[in-house]
Amino acid sequence: MKKSALFALSCLLPFLAFSQGFKPVNKDASPEVVKLLSFLYQIKGKHILSGQQNYNNDLNTFSDSVKSIAGKYPALWGSDFMLWGDKDLGQKLVYEAQKKWHDGYLVTIMWHQGRPTDNPPYDWKTSIQGKLTDAEWTELTTPNTPLNKKWLADIDKEAVYLKQLRDSHVPVLWRPYHEMNGVWFWWGDKRGENGIQKLWKMMYDRYTNYHHLNNLIWVWGANGLRDIPKDEAYDYKLYYPGADYVDILGSDVYHFDYEQKDYNELLNLANGKLIVLGETGELPKPEVLAAQPEWAWFMVWTSWLWTDNTHDRVKEIYNLPQTLNHDEVKAMLQKQ
Repeated sequence: MKKSALFALSCLLPFLAFSQGFKPVNKDASPEVVKLLSFLYQIKGKHILSGQQNYNNDLNTFSDSVKSIAGKYPALWGSDFMLWGDKDLGQKLVYEAQKKWHDGYLVTIMWHQGRPTDNPPYDWKTSIQGKLTDAEWTELTTPNTPLNKKWLADIDKEAVYLKQLRDSHVPVLWRPYHEMNGVWFWWGDKRGENGIQKLWKMMYDRYTNYHHLNNLIWVWGANGLRDIPKDEAYDYKLYYPGADYVDILGSDVYHFDYEQKDYNELLNLANGKLIVLGETGELPKPEVLAAQPEWAWFMVWTSWLWTDNTHDRVKEIYNLPQTLNHDEVKAMLQKQ
């Protein structure tokens, strides 16, 4: 009888102590979360997990492309709760995430959330990439206001799906409000304790203390720093909600902008916690990974696998000694 990934992981890691890392920020985190986070600390600085983002209306095309190019599947499978027009694909995503976890993949989910002043269908440019006035932001982050209640209703819908994953013992690397230090999303460039830090804590509280989503590992994924006019991404620390609310820190890096100073700044902010490449366009070259060994995973963004990476680069990175792909991770999970 085939062992489940959950059972195998529980066998693999009982000896690990959290002296090697940090406990989950949620003190009631599920056993699956505790063990998965321990596993990530076990490989910290030694290995990097491969990952591939997939659309939620086509859940495997890009991961399958990795297999066809490199001969290997990525260790991480990623997708998005984003609505396609007014079509909610959350249930389809849940079913696939359950399959992936029990076949030895790690699961990471994000959410391009529609602007809370709008109703679906959410337009990409005017809603997801829209803006909130300062007054609207204050209303959003003030309990019991109309906009706050509307936002709560929206995040509660996604909680229904995350509960299904909780109840089927699937730990989720949960990456909401990504690239918050950039200027292009409605939640972007809201600085300080009353900005995205507050909204992040509000979601954390709702999901942890109200919905008891103890299967979430909280991944705070900023954007790589840049000063391109009207496309800026500012200092990480202006948007960081603090170590009590974040398990893993990340950066999204496109256009091969793997700046050592940005890596060092994120590493310093993490203060010993895990750091990841939450999204990448072009895969990092081996010399980048040698200089930046603390990245715990990379996640290539959907079709950028095709458009901005040569087949040779994909093969090269997937075959590096330090890269762990699906087969290796699955074998580790089923080892004992």
